[in-house]
Amino acid sequence: MSPITMGRAKVARVSATELADRTTALSMALLSGSDELDPGVVEQARRVVDKAFERTNLAGDHTVVALAGATGSGKSSLFNALVGADVATIGARRPTTAKPTAAIWGGGDAGELLDWLHVDARHRVEDDARPTGRGKSVGSLDGLVLLDLPDFDSRELAHRQEAERILELVDVFVWVTDPQKYADARLHDEFVSILSRHDAVTVAVLNQSDRLTPDAVQTVAKDLRRLLLADGVKGAQVLTTSTLTGDGIPEFRQRLANAVAGHAASRQRLRADVVGVAERLRQDVADTEPDVAKLSRTALDEAFARAAGVPVVLDAVERDYRREAFAHTGFLFARWTKAFAADPLRRLGLDRDRGRDVIPLDIEGADVRAVLGRSSIPAPTLSTVAAVDIATREFVRNASEGMPPRWGEAVDAAVDRGEGALSDRLDRAVMSTSLRARRPIWWFVVNVLQWLLGLAAIAGLVWLAVLVVMGWLQLPRIEAPTVGVIPLPLLMLVGGLLVGLGLAVVSRWWANIGARRRKASIGRRLTEAVGEVADERVLIPIDEVHARHRATRAHLAEASD
Repeated sequence: MSPITMGRAKVARVSATELADRTTALSMALLSGSDELDPGVVEQARRVVDKAFERTNLAGDHTVVALAGATGSGKSSLFNALVGADVATIGARRPTTAKPTAAIWGGGDAGELLDWLHVDARHRVEDDARPTGRGKSVGSLDGLVLLDLPDFDSRELAHRQEAERILELVDVFVWVTDPQKYADARLHDEFVSILSRHDAVTVAVLNQSDRLTPDAVQTVAKDLRRLLLADGVKGAQVLTTSTLTGDGIPEFRQRLANAVAGHAASRQRLRADVVGVAERLRQDVADTEPDVAKLSRTALDEAFARAAGVPVVLDAVERDYRREAFAHTGFLFARWTKAFAADPLRRLGLDRDRGRDVIPLDIEGADVRAVLGRSSIPAPTLSTVAAVDIATREFVRNASEGMPPRWGEAVDAAVDRGEGALSDRLDRAVMSTSLRARRPIWWFVVNVLQWLLGLAAIAGLVWLAVLVVMGWLQLPRIEAPTVGVIPLPLLMLVGGLLVGLGLAVVSRWWANIGARRRKASIGRRLTEAVGEVADERVLIPIDEVHARHRATRAHLAEASD
């Protein structure tokens, strides 16, 4: 890229594509993060985006240069000297310049541009490469639009506002000052601070140099350059001129010709605006975001699980397993007592045969309760609700660590803390979690053995009863088979009962182990279901804010890099 030269300082030329890319990136940054950025800077950034769009779509290829300065600095005289005619009004009454005046060099139509600038006073100048008086010619000013602005220190507020408005729109600043006011603190604080953000398209002119000796001119110019550097105007360039003697006027015209020749001062100014406001917005964005995936969520999940009544449900699952195990593996002649034991899951309104696939896909929200109903799990206590709030706030604090305050507030605001809605959502998560599991094979094996032992005991009892009745009726005696000295019917009765009881005791011990395993298995399911609620109400909203923060940072980097 060839440079734009405004004297010794050289600035890389900005292509239309680069400007468009930077402007688009700034616009995307505002779209993703405007609510969390400084409102004042955001408003300024929106104006910059609008200005860039409007300026680049204007017809013609002109360079707008504004002469701005304090009352009595001689900028209107300098304007007339450059134009070669008394276009700008010069008088003793101050402030003289009330409205901006435009001088247009060349035959290009600048009407649309001046309409956009709201400049009505217009004068067309026929450009000619004027000699410098030293045998050299000054470059062409064809395409230059030179504006004489109202005095920046005018007591008329409307004049100052008009000057500030125009300065936001022009391509090149020229600050005209004089030996008396060049060090005025108020001008430096209020005006040069604006120029400091656009040093690439700024030049300072020390006018009325004829009032000083040559040595004094160099001293004042050096001091002015020092003040500009102190104000943040990088690579500050100072020209000395005199409209009375003509000194410095050709050199100033050459500076303007250099800027016009580049045909890119407007893009350079817009780039400076985009970069400047993007850098200011970047101060409201952190360099990184906390990695939510690496944050400990143990306390959060535990608080949500307690609020969902998971410990109560798991206790019921464990008792239900032991109850069902007893029904299948318990002593055959004691199973009838199962009817007196309440179903722990049904007492909580949880059907262990109900799974997630029961809920229609098009049912959500409160309609789920119409399908599944409401469980009878005890509502979370105040301490449980408080624990959820504390765990959530702690997680949000960790997820906001290192982020600017507005982004931290956005993270906090994104988290859903609706207590009633949370209770219903957790209840639906538990209700829609399948509490089913395959019946263990050993239940079937033990059940078969218990039935065999029970039938053996019953058969032995019936056999003994038949023998007793036959003896009572004095029927012919039938000797029962024996095992050793023990009659087989007695062995069947006693053996069936004792072995059945022993098998029931072993099965009860093994069922306790199985109940703990079932509890752990269902616990993982419920933890996953409750974790989805935590994701939905806490982690996903936080991730969305982090994603906007990340996108905003990337767009601002693209706009300002």
